[in-house]
Amino acid sequence: MDSLVAALPGLIALVMVCLAMLPNRVANRVPGLLGHTVALLSFIAMLASLAAGWVTTGRDTPLTAVFSPRLTSPIGMGVYLDPVAVVMAVLISFIGLIIARFSIRYLSGDANQGRFFRWMSLTLGASLFMAIASNLLVFGIAWMLTSLGLHQLLTHYPERPWAIWASRKKFLISRVGDILLLGAIWLTFTHLGTLDYAEIFAWAEKSRVSVAETDPVLPWITLLFVLGAMTKSAQVPFHTWLPDTMETPTPVSALMHAGVINAGGFLVIRLSPLLNLTPLALDLLALAGAVTALLGGVVMLTQTSIKRSLAYSTIAQMGFMMLQCGLGAFSAAMLHIVAHSAYKAHAFLRSGSVLEKAPSSLETWTIGQTAGGGLGNWLIPHAISLLLVSVGFYLLRIHPLTKPGGLLLGMVLALALTQFLVNSWAISHRTLVFHGFAGASLLCAAYFTAFAAMDHLVAPSVAAPRAAPSVLEWCLMALVAVGFALVFLLQRLAGRLAQTNWMRELHVHAMNGFYIDIPARRLTARFYGQSSPVP
Repeated sequence: MDSLVAALPGLIALVMVCLAMLPNRVANRVPGLLGHTVALLSFIAMLASLAAGWVTTGRDTPLTAVFSPRLTSPIGMGVYLDPVAVVMAVLISFIGLIIARFSIRYLSGDANQGRFFRWMSLTLGASLFMAIASNLLVFGIAWMLTSLGLHQLLTHYPERPWAIWASRKKFLISRVGDILLLGAIWLTFTHLGTLDYAEIFAWAEKSRVSVAETDPVLPWITLLFVLGAMTKSAQVPFHTWLPDTMETPTPVSALMHAGVINAGGFLVIRLSPLLNLTPLALDLLALAGAVTALLGGVVMLTQTSIKRSLAYSTIAQMGFMMLQCGLGAFSAAMLHIVAHSAYKAHAFLRSGSVLEKAPSSLETWTIGQTAGGGLGNWLIPHAISLLLVSVGFYLLRIHPLTKPGGLLLGMVLALALTQFLVNSWAISHRTLVFHGFAGASLLCAAYFTAFAAMDHLVAPSVAAPRAAPSVLEWCLMALVAVGFALVFLLQRLAGRLAQTNWMRELHVHAMNGFYIDIPARRLTARFYGQSSPVP
């Protein structure tokens, strides 16, 4: 019975992948049927994943099922369902259900609606396979199929030059990620003699003290996995494709920002027992994640297009999630993936409604910015935020100095709560101050409760906490903390400094993404022999 429960999500994923084999002419004749089929399969996959999660509760070993025996090959095809895989499978199928239902209405009357659902089915099925695969070979195949499906969705409107250009840039960066991932998989197989997760994790547990410190190949394996994950989750300098893919249908943007973009983070969390053996690789990931988070946060504030602003918001959030992974806070990173996916799917699918309310939102923003300029107007809210975070740490018995990244992540949470509190505090209206404090308290309580639940759920499936941070890691965390504090101060003082020359220049540079995308544009132009069109 357990094997049947484990096999069901994999079988549904396989059916979704097979739907993509329909010819366009057939798919476009029955777009409504195909769209409802994708939504129904997503719903069944969600129920099956929830059932698998129920069965795995309290088990010491993952739930597995084998579709093809190994025979003479050392690699078999199957599923590996532990709490990490179940959480991702439920998330993917839920997001797929919402986006598929939205797409039925959004693309009603589109001549290529059936084609759209073909490739959406492939993307969702491959993403589901990535989450539940039992070995790295199946994961790698699903990884590349996801890229194929997304590329076809990005070119849904072939008459839009910028959409084609952006898809080509994305194609090249994705191929870099594929090469890095395949190199890591090949090295893993030649070095360990296996690609099965269970055997890899058993080797990692056995080697945590002895072999890991002297193994000359392991650092290369972990470095390639980390770099491959960075390409998929839009980390600097591989992030430049994401803001340009805005001329695609809104459901594709939602699927990309709420689903596909999480693949890199999931790879790191999935392989955390192996990656944790090489602290230097995770330190590199933490540094790249911090730079990405800070860059995305600054650039996001200067964008005039709501979709580009959301794109840089995704880059910043993915950067922060990778920072959490690099610090060893894998449970917090898993929670971040779930929360960000739900928020970003809602944000993109509601972006049209947001534009209708833009004038009133702009007025509210202006008032808040004007009122919140005084020094005391954010120092006191920050003190309150620090108190709320400290209470959360105390109630959950979390020691921020021993929890991976606890001190830094707690500071960032306090800054986020300060941002929430500062406008209501600055206006000095008693009711607004009370509502702001109550709201911040509820947010803080919700976060710590959700983190405790996620940590309890996935902690047995991710890497055990490392020893006390090294001097290098403490320096890295201090540098990142200073960076977040400076960005916070810059945002709070932007109104006062708006007329200075250096702030105007910074605004222009930030609005253009600090020109980091120029090498990628030149490479794309050289490879395809076509210059960049005007977006």
